[in-house]
Amino acid sequence: MNRLISLMRAAVLALAAMASPTLAGGFTPDLFERWIDARVGTGEPVYWYSIGTVRAYPSGELLFTMEGYDAARMHRPDPAQPLAHQYNRKIYVFRDPDSGEILREYEGQPVEPIAYPYQFITYELIGDEVETFVEQGAGAAVRRIGPGRDIHARMLGDTTVYTAPVYLDFPIPGTEMRYQAFENYDFFVQPEGAVDEPHQLSWVRYGPAPNWAGGQDVIMHMITWRIDDFTGIPADLRNYIETDAPLWRTPPESLDEIRALQAAD
Repeated sequence: MNRLISLMRAAVLALAAMASPTLAGGFTPDLFERWIDARVGTGEPVYWYSIGTVRAYPSGELLFTMEGYDAARMHRPDPAQPLAHQYNRKIYVFRDPDSGEILREYEGQPVEPIAYPYQFITYELIGDEVETFVEQGAGAAVRRIGPGRDIHARMLGDTTVYTAPVYLDFPIPGTEMRYQAFENYDFFVQPEGAVDEPHQLSWVRYGPAPNWAGGQDVIMHMITWRIDDFTGIPADLRNYIETDAPLWRTPPESLDEIRALQAAD
């Protein structure tokens, strides 16, 4: 009996080894290419559209709902190398949880969306890990985050799961305070033809609310799926972008455009 149990355990472990990468980062060249293709596309813009909530912590009270997207474009400096650039913009609006209207004012304070005019992200496969750098901000506030090797790949059946935790802790200029928050991204890439939405993401963030909302710690959570054309964005948000935030209609065209945004005040 003990021998039978040992053989069964060995079989389970062997199947697990076949089903998921066992290296530290979990990446193989194929999983790297699958990650780039899913996350950034092949050159034309892709839109990771999100809906979610903002809740007080620890009470769980629903404060706002959120909607928005991350628009990304892929560039390969050298197609022969496992290195990819991501040019993207992201914008997320806050909505009244009862009426669903986009908030422009809250308790006498103007409400601004969470909006990045650009982010420049690099992904490079080094061994079984993906090394990342992120650039954002403008003028004296340009920030380069990295190198990081926190993205991990693993298989869940025939679904590829890419997990990217983000730990933010940096000084706030002009103060003695620090900005601290935690975010986690779980990307689920389904086999082609298996489901209607093969590119999925669950995102959660713990950290301070925007100043107009009081700055207290909140939990933000959004579910996200990829849309491959701006016309696929729901009409209400699309109209807001076209009238209030036209820059965010498409991701940056090039690194030159990003460098110009970085040099701006």
